[in-house]
Amino acid sequence: MVSPVFCLRVVAALWCALLPTSAWARCEQVLPGGDAARPADRELTAADLIELREIGDPDSASFSGPSPFALSPDGSRIAYIVNRADLATNSYCRAVVVSGLTGKEPPRVVDRGGVLITILDVQRGHYLPSGATRTIVPAWSPDGRRIAYLRRDAGVTQAWVAEADGSGARAVTHAAFDVEAVAWSSDGSRLLYGTRKGAAETEAALDREGQSGWLYDRRVSPEISARPLMPATDLLDANAVDLRTGAILPANTADQAAVARAAPANMPVDPIASRPDGSKGLIERQDSSPLAPARLVVTGGAGTHRCDADACAGGILSLWWQGNSVLFLRREGWAKEAMALYRWQPDGAPPAVILRTTDVLHGCVMAGTELVCTRENSSTPRRIVAINTATGATRMIFDPNPEFASARLGSIRRLKWRNDLGLEAWGDLVLPPDYTPGTRLPMVVVQYHSDGFLRGGTGNEYPIFLLAQRGIAVLSTERPSFFAAAFPQLKTWYEINAANQKDWGERRSLLSSVLTGVQMAVEQGYADPKRVGITGLSDGATTVAFALINSKAFAAAALSSCCMEPNTTATYGGLAWAEWLRGMGYPPATRDNPAFWRDMSLARNTARVDTPLLMQLADNEFRLALEAFGALHEQNKPVEMYVYPDEFHVKWQPIHRRAVYSRTLDWFAFWLQDREDPDAAKTSQYTRWRALRSGSAPPLPSKPVR
Repeated sequence: MVSPVFCLRVVAALWCALLPTSAWARCEQVLPGGDAARPADRELTAADLIELREIGDPDSASFSGPSPFALSPDGSRIAYIVNRADLATNSYCRAVVVSGLTGKEPPRVVDRGGVLITILDVQRGHYLPSGATRTIVPAWSPDGRRIAYLRRDAGVTQAWVAEADGSGARAVTHAAFDVEAVAWSSDGSRLLYGTRKGAAETEAALDREGQSGWLYDRRVSPEISARPLMPATDLLDANAVDLRTGAILPANTADQAAVARAAPANMPVDPIASRPDGSKGLIERQDSSPLAPARLVVTGGAGTHRCDADACAGGILSLWWQGNSVLFLRREGWAKEAMALYRWQPDGAPPAVILRTTDVLHGCVMAGTELVCTRENSSTPRRIVAINTATGATRMIFDPNPEFASARLGSIRRLKWRNDLGLEAWGDLVLPPDYTPGTRLPMVVVQYHSDGFLRGGTGNEYPIFLLAQRGIAVLSTERPSFFAAAFPQLKTWYEINAANQKDWGERRSLLSSVLTGVQMAVEQGYADPKRVGITGLSDGATTVAFALINSKAFAAAALSSCCMEPNTTATYGGLAWAEWLRGMGYPPATRDNPAFWRDMSLARNTARVDTPLLMQLADNEFRLALEAFGALHEQNKPVEMYVYPDEFHVKWQPIHRRAVYSRTLDWFAFWLQDREDPDAAKTSQYTRWRALRSGSAPPLPSKPVR
């Protein structure tokens, strides 16, 4: 897309008039400023939630990703990407934005355009599409005049450069395969970029193999595609672009190192902070287990100093040097519901707390005497703030969603409990805006994290405030720590996962936590125990299935992914997935094991499952649900399934999210409140649901006529 500023400088103005402009018109509100005034205390809409402006990873419970902020060389500005869903076009408005850190000047858009860039997960040695938003971190040129970043158009991600004053932007690479990382040469004359090593050769080899048939092996995941998946690699092919001539140059050793540093990590890494004198602040684990206690340590010319205070043990997210002090941000408190900023001088004195809050802080970067972060809480979407590192005082830099303040939300109460293993957990109980104290309401459980702004739970499919607006209380739950954390001898994530799976220990722990939270809401007089629903995606969906088999607490349920079943899970997951499951203790598909599946398989437990179940699944995952759905449907159980095209584990398309929201609201209103939307377009929906409720078997289809 061509910058309007550039168009103004073109002598042949008619040429710009011929360029497509509809995308510009649709994305004029990628930053706030021109939206029509909205009345105070207004009713919330699905569009309010779906079209929120996002900075960084939309998942507020994700603490391991990169900061979305790039600090300018002079420390006066930050650059970042804003994403905003656009329901009108089922796409995203994206902008590269520069904000001054004084907060006195409005943010400046220096480029807009491109489509959403999503994450490729690494699973069992191969890349799997996830649908989750990737955090793209801009990179400032050494002189602070330009900004490099990744932008995706026409199915390929390229490296772009924008002028920091907003005077123009252009693509500088034309790679055949996605550019994965971008950086600058030390003198700023060349842009460095990396593409996945061997990507072109691998794709070409797969094309050639397909001419005589792809070998069905560990590369194939049938639920996604018959085409073998790309092997994962941490290696990149690095190149350089001369910004004056556009020539592609080979990358030298320093260039290659710069590209490697800019590449996103495939796995979470512990934080580290370095000083020019070689001193380092880092996290030291007692042994090789990823669950082993981690403690803050400083190494350098003055020797090694270990912080023995409780505040230095576990939960540390980020580290920075400030003079001779180490600052660190930590999750702590009951089930890590709070965040705290500490200062520690490695001289034996205990660390001093600067700020403690139950708000969620993300992506913090050091800017002089302040930390620049995003900050949010259960009722307030993400904002950019600056935190004074001496006093903890916070000031606003930019609120990307000021319109949201006029929406009327329900009240929120935080409940805390322990499950039957003694593990800490908590939940945010959201009540309708007009709630009358003493009234017992239908309630829906939304899983499985409740950090930050309450939108729609993990995966953002169950709109918490919209449910509350319909008169349904919502318990947004935060899961307890792993069941396997009780076994410190476990050394790898593989062993930890196996321990969690054994005798369904993790599933029992999570169900206990959910049921304890529900009981607390009932005992405090908020929830009607006969009208409780439950929802979930991924791990949360597995908890739903386990709950429907092993409890009678829920009157309705909804799943966004499904299921673990004896005959199809390993088959549709592919050979690598089947091997992984057997390593976790699952029986082979060729060996019937009713005792193993008694507490987990919906298909094997249709007689025990009467809860109405709504499945809204991605097209690259729905095959894993066919065994469960088919068995429930065959036994005339109240189940309905929808499949969304071109979707992944996290649904990314705005119109699909709106459809999921709408059907979710209708489903729980129908089963928990006996309400139907009078919209004539939904007549057939309610005809089916009334038949499900009555238990009448669907009529057999007539014989097909050729």
